[in-house]
Amino acid sequence: MSVAGLKKQFYKASQLMSEKVGGAEGTKLDEDFKDLERKADITSKAISDVLCKTTEYLQPNPASRARLTMANAMSKMRGQVKSLGYPQAEGLLGECMLKYGRDMGEDTNFGGALVEMGEAMKRLAEVKDSLDIDVKQNFIDPFQTIVDKDLKDIQHHLKKLEGRRLDYDYKKKRQGKIADEELRMAMEKFEESRDAAETSMQNLLDTDVEQVSQLCALVGSQLQFHKQSMQVLEELAGAMRERVNKAQSQPRQKRMPVSRPSIDYSDPEDSNGGWNPSAAAPPSYSSTAPSFNRASSRQKRNSADQPCCRSLYDFEPENEGELGFNEGNVITLTNQIDDNWYEGSFRGQTGLFPCNYVEVMVPLR
Repeated sequence: MSVAGLKKQFYKASQLMSEKVGGAEGTKLDEDFKDLERKADITSKAISDVLCKTTEYLQPNPASRARLTMANAMSKMRGQVKSLGYPQAEGLLGECMLKYGRDMGEDTNFGGALVEMGEAMKRLAEVKDSLDIDVKQNFIDPFQTIVDKDLKDIQHHLKKLEGRRLDYDYKKKRQGKIADEELRMAMEKFEESRDAAETSMQNLLDTDVEQVSQLCALVGSQLQFHKQSMQVLEELAGAMRERVNKAQSQPRQKRMPVSRPSIDYSDPEDSNGGWNPSAAAPPSYSSTAPSFNRASSRQKRNSADQPCCRSLYDFEPENEGELGFNEGNVITLTNQIDDNWYEGSFRGQTGLFPCNYVEVMVPLR
């Protein structure tokens, strides 16, 4: 930096310090310029914020946006010009439905419905891609041009104006100590920067027709998107209704019971210790308990002939004359001794057992 440049930076820093700390007054800009600056500042903030929020509206998932940005950057580094595109949520859902629908089979009602809906969701993703492209071309790119060019020009001219004002005010305070020619040049540069800043801000505000046209283009893109989406969804809704009506009109197929071979749970003498269906005990009974089918047939015979009960728990006799049994056994009742004890017979043995261990099926006469 030249000596003159260093002196100018010193002048500006000294003037700024005297204004901030010492309360010195600088050159006042006219009210029209301040009003123009305020309007340009609001317009600049509006364009920047709307541009950011529009991008978030088109691509709402921050994680997906980050992955897409990184993938696009990598593709550019590798020399791949084509952009990967944003992974639309509709497309991801459609791919999931298509996969499982084809796995189930399109000939099934549910599988065919998943395939139809998956294809419709893929179409919706394509419609959303068209919205992204239209909004980027007709709204985001023009606004981004304003941000990159017009707003930067305004900020550049305003920053330059502030620097030249500080330089001019410093020299003006030291009038007599600084050459008149130097003071005159500082004033001319200040006026030049003010005119340039005013012109750039006025140009921005005069292009509001173009900005409204770009908003109109955004609305048109959204309208086209919703029309196409509605068409796809109406077709899909009609296809789903047809499938529901077709499924409801078809009679349900009756499943015929499959005859199962009876299994003998008796313990064969030639068992080698391995699993054998004919040697396996019923799952919910002990090895001495009769099978469910046998118990059911015995229950029917007892209910027709004589009083009986079914045991609720295992009972191990502790005294002579008591009758032992397992849970689920059917016992023939012969007598009730008192409120706590029954007398009955089971497997050829007769004895006493507690009343609360059994459930009476056919009471004593």
